[in-house]
Order: sequence, then structure tokens, then C-alpha cells
Amino acid sequence: MKRKTIFWIVGIIVLFVIIAKVVSVSRADGALRVTVAKAGTSDIVETVVANGKIQPETEVIISSEVSGKILELPFKEGARVKKGDLLVRINPDLAQAASDRAEAAMNNARANRATSDARLLQAEAQFRNSELIYKRNQNLLKEGAISQAEFDNVRATFESAEAEVLAARESVKAAGFTVQSSQASLKEARDSYNRTTIYAPMDGVISRLSMEVGEQVVGAMQMTGTEIMRVANLDVMEVLTDVNESDIVRIGFGDTSEVEVDAYLNRTFKGVVTEIANSAKSTGASADQVTSFEVKIRIIPESYSDVNQKAGSDLSPFRPGMNATVEIITARKIGVLSVPIESITARTDTSTAKERSAVDRVMGEEKDANSEPITCVFIHNAGSVTLRAVTTGIQDDARIEILSGLQEGDEIVSGPFDLVSQKLMPGDKVEVVGSEELYKKD
Repeated sequence: MKRKTIFWIVGIIVLFVIIAKVVSVSRADGALRVTVAKAGTSDIVETVVANGKIQPETEVIISSEVSGKILELPFKEGARVKKGDLLVRINPDLAQAASDRAEAAMNNARANRATSDARLLQAEAQFRNSELIYKRNQNLLKEGAISQAEFDNVRATFESAEAEVLAARESVKAAGFTVQSSQASLKEARDSYNRTTIYAPMDGVISRLSMEVGEQVVGAMQMTGTEIMRVANLDVMEVLTDVNESDIVRIGFGDTSEVEVDAYLNRTFKGVVTEIANSAKSTGASADQVTSFEVKIRIIPESYSDVNQKAGSDLSPFRPGMNATVEIITARKIGVLSVPIESITARTDTSTAKERSAVDRVMGEEKDANSEPITCVFIHNAGSVTLRAVTTGIQDDARIEILSGLQEGDEIVSGPFDLVSQKLMPGDKVEVVGSEELYKKD
């Protein structure tokens, strides 16, 4: 008897615990506790958020085209330079020697050309003399004054002189080509000598100085040369970001954006999209590759003019490599019908609550693999809910545009999210409570 009594007591306690849990979720009449909101007009700004690095819009890498030791670096990192200012001077000794050799080779080629011209004149004179002798001996042969053998010797001399003229003319041509080749070599050597001094290609700031006086640099004739410095226009800066492939289709040239730089807390700058990559780049292992596209956002100078004044007129408030977060505005609508994002759900099962089993109500609706989900909301009316399909538009962090299916003032269920997205069904009884009461802890 005592065991049976203890068994009943334990069972009653378990039953009361279960009832207490049920009561904490719903009322005694089985109503589900929900929050509601009304469909109303609001401004919606759709954005794409991405992280990136600040860089100059125009930056030139300065490297030497000739090898040698650095003799002079007039400017330090951070200095402003003008177009045409001397930036680097490389030891010109080797280039000067090569130029001297090329000049000597050209002079030698010109002398050979003159010799060839003289030989041609000599060959032509000999040919003219041989031609006269040949013609006289033709007449003498006809008159029988000389033998055939003597005439054959004269003719051989004449033909040899003619061949000498042709050979001399070809030698003149060859000498001319040699002169042209030596002139090109001399020009190349002089250009190499001139490249031992590097001048600023534009107005800007030396954003990076990688070498010092006395260090050796490798020329860029046959390979990538040694980077000596970088000259950048820090007056126009941009943010280089990687945008996911699912968001890139929403971004267009000229889209405005808000830029937050980690170095400037509680400050937002304005930007505009200037470049969008056509080709994607993939990162990560082959199994977990992330496909993204590079997007460049120019920071509008007017948005940081006051910061520039604080930093000083000769300094930019931004430095290449700073971290930045951009919020690109892809769409904006004013005064459109909208509802909270959490009130939107997608359902394939539109049956009423009475037709569902207790297991389905706890585990959520069963999806039909062959059915297309319907975007819908739950309308609250006199303590119960009905399901209504809607067509949505753009959205921001809090609200989503309703294109059709609702009217302004319709009262919709906005929470809790798990109830709206899975468990709530048409015909369910609900109790409307405030957010604080719904989510308060026991």
C-alpha cells in the first residue's frame, strides 16, 4: 500500500510539473502567447555590408629598370613630391661603360660603311674600264685581229669586274645595316644610362620607401625589378572590398555608401562605387571555397574635409592599409508599406491547427518536397490567426517591403520567431502580449 501511495504521489507531482510548463507557454484555454505589429508605411534602405582595406585610388610602384647600387634618395617616406622631381639615382658606371662601348661600335660600323663605299667606287671604276676593253676586243675579234682565246680572257675579266660591283654594293648594304644596329644599341645604352635617374611620374606622396642608400637593386629588364618606393595620390582614397557572389548582383556603378574606418570611432564617411570586378576570385580550400568579387568605393573628400583640417593640410586623414567597413546602399524606397522582418515566414502546409497531430505541433510543420514554399504572414483577428500570402520587395535590418497581400493597419503576428516560422498554424488561438512580458525570464 505504501509503495502504491508513493507511486501516485510521484505521478501527481510530475503531472503538476508538466501542467506548469504548459501554462508558462500558453493560457488555460490553450492560446499561444504572441506579439503583434501593424502593417504601416516606412522608409526602407537596402544595403550590402562588406569589409575592406583603404588604399590610394592612384598609386605607382617605383622600381629600377637597371641594376646597380643606390647612390641618392632625396626624399623620405611621407614626403610630398612634384612631377619631375628626382626620386632615385642609381650608380651609372656600368651603364656609362656600356654606352661608351656602344658608341665605339657605332663609330667602327660607320668606318666600315665608308670603306665599303670606297670599295664600291673602286669596283665600279674597274668595271667601266673592263667594259670598254671588252667592247674594243669584240670589234677586234670580228676583224680577226685577235684570237678567240684572247677574247675569252677579256670577257672573263669583264664578268669578274661586274661581279665585284655587285658584291661591293651588297657590302655597302650590309655595312648600312650594321650602322643601324649599332645606332640602336647606342640608343639602348644611352636609355639605360638615363634610367639610372628616376623622376616622379606625378604629384603625390611617398607612401612607402622600401630601400635605402647603398642597397643593391635588380633591374626590371628581364624580370620583376626591385621595388624601391611607392608614390600615391593620397588626396583621393578608396576602399577595396570583397563582396559575396550572392550580393554582387545588387550593386551598381555610382551606388552610394557609408564608410566606417576603425581609426575614427563614431564617425561615418560618404563613398561611391567606382569599380566592380567582372571576374570572381576564390579563397579557401576547394571544398570550402568562397567566391567573391572585388569592389572599389571612392571616399568622397568633402565628407572628411573637417578631419583633414584637424590633421593638417599636408596630411591625409587616411593611411593605406587601414581597416574599413562599407555599407553600400543598393536600393531606397520612401513611404512604402512594410512589416517587421520576423513576421515573414515561408510555408508549404496551410492546413488548420485542428488537422495536425500533437507531434507535428511540437516538431513544426512537415515540408512537402514537391511543394514550393509560399511567403506569407499571420493575421491576428479576435484572438485567432489566419494565414495570408504576400509579395515582398526590398528590406533593411528591421523591416521588409510588402508589394501585395496586406493593407495599412492590418495586425500581424511578429513574434516569437520560432512560433511564426514553424509552429503557428491557421486557426490557432493566440494571446497578445508585449515583448517584455513575452521574453521575460522566470
